[in-house]
Amino acid sequence: MKWIGAHVSTAGGVQNAPENAHNIGARAFALFTKNQRQWRAKPLTTEQIDGFHTAMEQYGYTSDQVLPHDSYLINLGHPEAEPREKSLNAFIDELERCHQLGLTLLNFHPGSHLRKSSEEECLDQIADSINLALDQTTGVTAVIENTAGQGSNLGHRFEHLAHIIDRVEDKTRIGVCIDTCHTFAAGYDLRTADNYTATMNEFDEIVGFNYLRGMHINDCKSEFASRVDRHHSIGKGNMGPGPFQMIMNDERIDEIPMVLETINSDIWREEIELLYDMIRPD
Repeated sequence: MKWIGAHVSTAGGVQNAPENAHNIGARAFALFTKNQRQWRAKPLTTEQIDGFHTAMEQYGYTSDQVLPHDSYLINLGHPEAEPREKSLNAFIDELERCHQLGLTLLNFHPGSHLRKSSEEECLDQIADSINLALDQTTGVTAVIENTAGQGSNLGHRFEHLAHIIDRVEDKTRIGVCIDTCHTFAAGYDLRTADNYTATMNEFDEIVGFNYLRGMHINDCKSEFASRVDRHHSIGKGNMGPGPFQMIMNDERIDEIPMVLETINSDIWREEIELLYDMIRPD
């Protein structure tokens, strides 16, 4: 079964996210548990936590269907010790907030070397930061999102993801989220059946579908292999509808949250319906 949804608003409190997802016909959703552009946030209140649990039950969502996203400020591979520690502490706080909400996944961008360290050094720092964070928390899996490779961002090669996973000590609490726009912009083609098969086979060989915990479903405004991160609505970008038809009929991608981050939230309901309509009958 495919669980399609979108990254919904938490305006008024995280307890509103399940209802917002339900209102667009989503079977999965993403959210920020705090302001994604600020380092500090007030702790979640008992009212917010209880309200979130109640809404999850009311609208029939389980933690397996929710893929929270951490703050955009966090850089677990920062080449300087003080900013890296600040990022680590913020990441630990994000993991703890997910745990309070009964959620079991946390999606994050791996990090950037800022052209002050090598790729390998940065990847090692990311893995070390994940190990420290997992040691201090329980119950939540850290889900690495592949990137477009814009600037000095790492994670745009499947080998980067594998490098990090290899160095994470607790393999039961590490996973991967594939963003389709990022994949395409990073130079992995998905537009034809042959290219889709080759890309997904390469992912399986290097990383492994056993680590796939979620997907971000986005078309791409930027050119193939441009390493420029520009999302677009489904079927309206340079990827076209083909990749999404193949994804929706790929049995390896069942029962994980598949989250729209497309550019027009007004048509998320229509995009969710479009994706489900792509599923071929048995």
